[in-house]
Amino acid sequence: MNNTNIGRISEISKNSYKIRFEEQELPAKLKGNFYEEDADKLPVVGDYVTFLYNSRGDSTILSVCERKSFLQRPDQAKTGVMQYMVANVDYTFIVTSLNEDYSYNRIARYVSVVLQGKSTPVVVLTKSDLCSNYGRYIREVESISDKVRVHAISALYGIGVDELQEYMRPGVTICLMGSSGAGKSTLLNAFAGEEIMRTSAVRESDSTGKHTTTHRQLIELPNGVSIIDTPGMRELGMAATEQGIDNTFSDILELERCCRFSDCKHDTEPGCAIKAAIENGELSAERYILYKSLSAENTRNYARKKEISKWAKAAKKFKRENIQI
Repeated sequence: MNNTNIGRISEISKNSYKIRFEEQELPAKLKGNFYEEDADKLPVVGDYVTFLYNSRGDSTILSVCERKSFLQRPDQAKTGVMQYMVANVDYTFIVTSLNEDYSYNRIARYVSVVLQGKSTPVVVLTKSDLCSNYGRYIREVESISDKVRVHAISALYGIGVDELQEYMRPGVTICLMGSSGAGKSTLLNAFAGEEIMRTSAVRESDSTGKHTTTHRQLIELPNGVSIIDTPGMRELGMAATEQGIDNTFSDILELERCCRFSDCKHDTEPGCAIKAAIENGELSAERYILYKSLSAENTRNYARKKEISKWAKAAKKFKRENIQI
């Protein structure tokens, strides 16, 4: 085994990393110069990294290879600071069960984040055996964006799972995202053909489950497909997601270009294509309100993120200069 190699980050725990390399899981630490870098330059699960192999202890991560996709979201404290989730994901399965967990608005948020990160969103509606008319939900989710793919399945009974085989190609990486109890671990077990992730029963009172996945983890299946399982998320904020929102609601942007005035506020102006589309049923008022809401939230959080980032850089510079003194 050469000293310098390329492996893939499979797990992160505080400052410790695991690198997937030649069917091994190697413990690793970051090289010191990483601590001068911005948070988005640090390795995340799914990253390919160069590393110095150490047979007697922790290997040393030297650099992060160029990413083809990178998913991020604002942290749950709503400070505007970003949480960097996964990298190099081909498809992101947005897993939502067809019970009280189902939320059109939340799915639209996920789709925007996934498109922003340059991954392909695939909405997987689980527990279809509990729903008498899942076709209605498929149509509703398809209306979110022409870039989203939708499947209704029951992993427990194997219904519709074969539809997902088109994504299961050697070398493909799939990320599972969704609320706790939505069925991510059950789906992963179905893909693997064995119980590799523990599952928990869903509470009947509110149709939610326990957090069976506590951290992001990359699992390589025998067929050459890599799956990244992630902890359940009840909320998903918007920040630095402008391109993803625009891609999700591209039909609204197209309509806005047809307004008589380029600075149309879609309020009282004559020749407004948005108002006309809502009146004739081409665009639902709810969809337009959701678009405006997500865009406003994104702008608000991004401004907060930039302010926090500015102060963080100033603090890092101050610390560095004082250490040198």
